[in-house]
Formats: sequence, structure tokens, C-alpha cells
Amino acid sequence: MTPPPARPNIVLVITDQQRFDTISALGYEWVDTPHLDRLVREGTAFTRTYVTAPSCAPSRASLFSGMYPHSTGVLRNEEEWHHSWVELLAAAGYHCVNVGKMHTYPYEAPVGFHERHVVENKDRDTPTLPFFLDNWDKALWVRGERKPTRVTLRDRADYRERLGAFQWELPADLHADNFVGDLAREWLHRWTGSGPFFLQIGFPGPHPPYDPTPEALQAYSDRDVPMPLRSRADLDAQPEVLHGVRHEHHTHDHDAVVHLEDPTDEQLRRQRRHYAANITMIDAQIGALLQALNERGVLQDTVLLFTSDHGDCLNDHGHSQKWTMYEPSVRVPAIVWGPGRVRAGQVLSGLTAHMDLGPTVLELAGLTPPAWMEARSLLPALRGDDYPGRPQAYSEHARDSILAGTLLMTMIRDDRWKLVEYLDPDTGQLFDLAADPGEERDLWGDPRHADVRAELLAAIHRWRAESELHTSAWASNFR
Repeated sequence: MTPPPARPNIVLVITDQQRFDTISALGYEWVDTPHLDRLVREGTAFTRTYVTAPSCAPSRASLFSGMYPHSTGVLRNEEEWHHSWVELLAAAGYHCVNVGKMHTYPYEAPVGFHERHVVENKDRDTPTLPFFLDNWDKALWVRGERKPTRVTLRDRADYRERLGAFQWELPADLHADNFVGDLAREWLHRWTGSGPFFLQIGFPGPHPPYDPTPEALQAYSDRDVPMPLRSRADLDAQPEVLHGVRHEHHTHDHDAVVHLEDPTDEQLRRQRRHYAANITMIDAQIGALLQALNERGVLQDTVLLFTSDHGDCLNDHGHSQKWTMYEPSVRVPAIVWGPGRVRAGQVLSGLTAHMDLGPTVLELAGLTPPAWMEARSLLPALRGDDYPGRPQAYSEHARDSILAGTLLMTMIRDDRWKLVEYLDPDTGQLFDLAADPGEERDLWGDPRHADVRAELLAAIHRWRAESELHTSAWASNFR
């Protein structure tokens, strides 16, 4: 399939904390996603896409650099990053705009954008976080409202039993996801340039608080949702590092989620229904975005990429949010849509690195990705070429106050096996995903799988060494 010669406009939509199994057209009908379903039908979906880190900033820094966190130096939130491949788009004549969340640090670092209209985390209202007034904060202030966060929600009598699931009680247009979607469309209506443009839209949801509007929640009032995988045997057998992560969540209400040791089925259903309703709200914004592109007259000359920065366990394996290497935490949606440029109806299951979307954007814009990038363009697959995927996917996380029981956590997975290595203490996890897709039977200490464990550990060490060599020259480009 030969793409049209003109450079397309490119829209990159990133949600925050959306797990892979939340798009109806891909077989997960517990979430209503009619507009994302359209993108799947008319575009290409990559169903086994893995983030390079299970938290916001390191995942995003990796996506916007094409390198793993150990190369970017961003291994947890609030670690500085100042450069991205957006600078290359800007230098090539694209007008580059961010609306919503990017999670750079500093939060308003340009990283190549001509315009940044920043909205950060929904729960940014605590003294432990750097003070920052984003565009959403200012809009709330002008309207005389205070945003609901753990600081205000703690006053509720039922705060400790909600698992972070609350109904949005302010005007609907002030909800973070509606605000970001509306602002992005306003930019499309008002911009007087002639293109091409790169528009990055960062929705703050479905990150907690899980806070859909009453209208969005109504459709889920009695919805049958999949219950978490969290057997007692699974919880007890987890490494001490993960016991520590669970304890941290039991003792601290991160992002307005009071995590419970033994939540009831009704509490679990409520949490997932609120989460799903948040996603449906974002889906509605995708539909409105497509309409705005059409009204501007550029829909047929635009490529839209949709993904998330990491997932959410939602009590799978007894865990809250991310910070683990379980599938709901590290596996995310990835869809690319573009009339005449992206083959329609492709659902590709090859292993994909989340950061591969970066050089894909560059090649869509007619640019050659830098040689030091470790990410690989997906453009051949979008055109219909055979896509075997990567032989392995990797993820890592380090220096985090929530994942405090280890200095470094690293994941490798291939078509069958997943191994997680903890640097200290010297332990890990091993799962046969063919026989145990729910990751409930840890084979790390099973002598019958010692050879598999040794092979995957060696692969991690070789990957990191080769990665360091491959990216050794990248920093010299920004001195």
C-alpha cells in the first residue's frame, strides 16, 4: 500500500493508566468504546504492546526518545527530561502542540513543542508533590471550584471503603478528560496555521481517582465486569518485594485510592465500573475529536495514534494501579488510524514495544529516525507488510519510593515466557504465559524450569549491555 505523497497531520492520543483489555472491538465488551472500535475497524491495532516502564514519566520519556529508561536516565516520576523527537518534527516544519498530560519534568519543559497547554495528574494536590498550577487548576479556580483529590475526598465518611471510586460532582465540562478534550478541539477550531501539525493529547484518565460523571456512570450501574484474579495462593507466593508494594498501598492512599487487604466483591465491581465509565468518557472525546478534524477539513489527511502510558491492575494479584510487571500493568492498547496510509482491519499480535510508536511518527512525517534510537518503526506493518513482532519485550523500573523493596526491577517476555528480575534481593518471578496467561503460578523456584530462568536472565543482561552500546552517542546530539 503506497501512502499519499503529502505529509499528514499527526495526532497522538495518550491516556493515563489504561490497561490493554478495555476496547470492545478487541474482544473486551465490558467497556463501551464505539469510537475506539471505529479506529480498530478502520485502522491497525497492536494487541501485545508493552510499555518500557510501569509508571508515567519513565514510560513517556522512553516513548518520546525511542530509548529504554536506563538510557534516558528517567527511571521514575519527577526525574528530569528535556529533549524528545518532537524537536525533529518541529525542525522539519510541523507545528507541534501538546494539550493535556505529558508528564515531563519540569512540567512545562518545551521538549520541542511550539505550544504546551499542560494538564497534569488529577490528584496533584498534596504537599509531597512539587507545587504547580496547570491549565485545569486555573479553569477550576476561575469557576470558583476546588478539584476533588485525596485532600478533599478524605472528608467523606465513605472515603476509606471506595477503592478510589467516586462520582464526579462538579459541572461535567470541568471534568479533567472533558476539559482536555474540549481544549484540544478548541485549538483545532482556532489555529490559523496551514499545517502540517503534530497534536499530542494527553487525557488524565482513567488514572484515579476513578471519577466518571453521573451520566457516564449510569450505563455501568449494573454492568457485569470481569472480577480480579487474586487468589490467596497467588498473593502469599509473591516475592517480598511485591508484599512491600501491597503494604505501601495499604498504608498510604496514593491518588485517593485506599487499597484494602480484602475488598468485597461489590467494592471490586464498583471500582471497575467507575474505571470503565472513565474510559467511555474518553471514548466520547475521541468521537468529538474526529468530528473536529472533519470540520476543519483535515480528517482524511490525518493519522491518529491511540495508546496509554501503562495499565492498572485494578486489584489483579492484589495490587493497586501499576509498579508491577503483571500484564494489566505493563500491557496497553495501541491503535493507528489513517485513511489511505494505514491498512484497515489489521489486528496484529506480534510483540511490540510501546516506544516503537515514536519512530513510526517520524517516518509518517517523512523523517529518518536517528541511528541511536532503539525503537523500531511500525510503518511497514501499517502498510500491510508481514509483522512478526519483536522476539522479546522489555520493561524496567528503579529508584521508586513505592517500589521501595528493590533498586531495580526488570521484565523480559517472549512469545511464551515472562521473567521478572529483582536486583536486590536476588529473586524474581517466572511465568509460562501459554499455560498460565493469568500469571498465577510462579515457576521461579521450580528446578524443572531452571534452564529457562537462566536463559532469560542471560538475555536481560545481554540486552542491557547491547542497549548501552547502541545508545552511547545519543546525548552528544543535545550538548
